[in-house]
Amino acid sequence: MSDEERRQIRPRSMTRRYRRGLILVGVLCVVATLIAATLLFQRSYTERVDRYLQVLCTTLADSYTRSGTYDSQTLADLAADTGVRCSLIAQDGTVLYDSEHPGGLPNHADRPEVQAALAQGSGSCTRQSETMGQETHYYALGIDTPAGVQVLRVGEEVDNLWGLSADTLPLFAVALVVILLGAGLLSAVLTRLLVQPINRLAENLDTIEADVPYEELIPLARTVQTDRKLREDNETMRREFTANVSHELKTPLTSISGYAELIETGMAKSADVPAFASRIHKEAQRMIALVSDILQLSELDSTQAARGQGVPPDMVPVDLASLVKEISQTMTVNARKAYVTLQYDARPSTVKGCRDQLVELATNLCDNAIRYNRPGGHVDLRCGTGPDGCPYLEVEDNGIGIPQDSQSRVFERFYRVDKSRSKATGGTGLGLAIVKHIALLHDARIDLQSQVGTGTTIKVTFPKNS
Repeated sequence: MSDEERRQIRPRSMTRRYRRGLILVGVLCVVATLIAATLLFQRSYTERVDRYLQVLCTTLADSYTRSGTYDSQTLADLAADTGVRCSLIAQDGTVLYDSEHPGGLPNHADRPEVQAALAQGSGSCTRQSETMGQETHYYALGIDTPAGVQVLRVGEEVDNLWGLSADTLPLFAVALVVILLGAGLLSAVLTRLLVQPINRLAENLDTIEADVPYEELIPLARTVQTDRKLREDNETMRREFTANVSHELKTPLTSISGYAELIETGMAKSADVPAFASRIHKEAQRMIALVSDILQLSELDSTQAARGQGVPPDMVPVDLASLVKEISQTMTVNARKAYVTLQYDARPSTVKGCRDQLVELATNLCDNAIRYNRPGGHVDLRCGTGPDGCPYLEVEDNGIGIPQDSQSRVFERFYRVDKSRSKATGGTGLGLAIVKHIALLHDARIDLQSQVGTGTTIKVTFPKNS
């Protein structure tokens, strides 16, 4: 599905879903209650019928035995007022008497309850009637008579599950209508009470996390609050970045424009033209360095964003010792110009990363150490593996140092501790910001130790087995 199609699909209403859910729950509860009640009632009722038939059959058998006549008329007199079906069956299955069929019935020798009564003395059986809503319960008892064993059987028709359901159907229909009306009204009230606090959240975004009405919404509120703060911070950073870039570019451009205008109008003396050209070249180089650093930061930001979306950067094993030697050779010229001694101690260590970015990181650290040093100072570039097995890259100098209140900000873009010195040496204020971003891409930790007038040590520690 395309993004355009997703935007055209209207979101589902939470209020409507709540209402439908409550109504559905009400209906399901009614149906489940009716089924459970019917099953329990039918089971209890049939058990009572079976016990009643057993007691009645035993009583009739005792009275029949005490009469001593053992004829069908005696049984007919005894069963006249019982209200149940009574049958007297001979040992061979012949029906001697049946209260509902005086004209006689076919042989009952195959009836289960009769067979059980003849074999075990008593038996019971339940048979479905021809109609779906009825079933007949039988209880039979064997009676010893001078003529042989006779079976006294009593039976009664009761409503089965289908019959009970049919009887309760009108009640169920009425209950269902009442439940639907009640559930509709109740769902409207409940959904309004549930949804209103959520709607009010949008009116208080500044305090959304403190005003969360439901515990389940806390993660959402935190995410919204974090995202909002992040957006505000990004907007502030964007404005500051734009203002700083404009300011940094305006100064050299103004200088270049001024010197070029003097040369163009002929106001500059012939002897001054080489000096003016040198200054134009110097300011142009400063602009090139600034644009290069800005492009580097933009590329690092893009890489970080891609990584956040699950796109891993290209990482290969990098020999830090070889890299340190290379940087020392490259930066030796700059160190000599500043009358600073550059030394290195390259111990075997390997990290998994982007070599070009690690070169940029080490170069910026060395450049800062040289730039903010003093004539006769020294810079030590080291690498190795710490006691914890983590590779590290460390740059130490004995330069001017960083004040305590500035140490937490030196990695911000365009932040400078000594602005006058940065202008004089051509710093862009982006070097340590680039270092921080490269370290983040390599999951590395930066430790800074500095004291004014004594020097600065910056150590970048990479993950173990990286």
